[in-house]
Amino acid sequence: MKKNLQELSNAKNEMVTNGQIIDAADKYFASNIKTIDFDGTVTEGKEATMKKLNDFVGSIQKVNEITLRQSAGNDNVSFSEYIFSFEMKDGSKIYWHEIIRALWENGQIVQEQYFEGL
Repeated sequence: MKKNLQELSNAKNEMVTNGQIIDAADKYFASNIKTIDFDGTVTEGKEATMKKLNDFVGSIQKVNEITLRQSAGNDNVSFSEYIFSFEMKDGSKIYWHEIIRALWENGQIVQEQYFEGL
């Protein structure tokens, strides 16, 4: 599964890097997806996760940067390190150095956890 996992992870990362965050989530998140935010907030199920993601993406005024720094995978786990920089509609700015850990089953992500980079 290693080669297949890397291909899946690479394809998802390419979509995210191209700004297709919603499309990538819709394509790769399993119906039983569980996401865990920096602060420990858990969202369960694809419907709730997609609503949360759509609300967030809808609050972005301008994308300054989405850069994939590196990625790796082993067995059913992939890691992707990103820089995200957004200007929000409320006037705030977001700059995240984020590591995303994804657990994969049958070509879909069943859990995704977000860690703050240094």
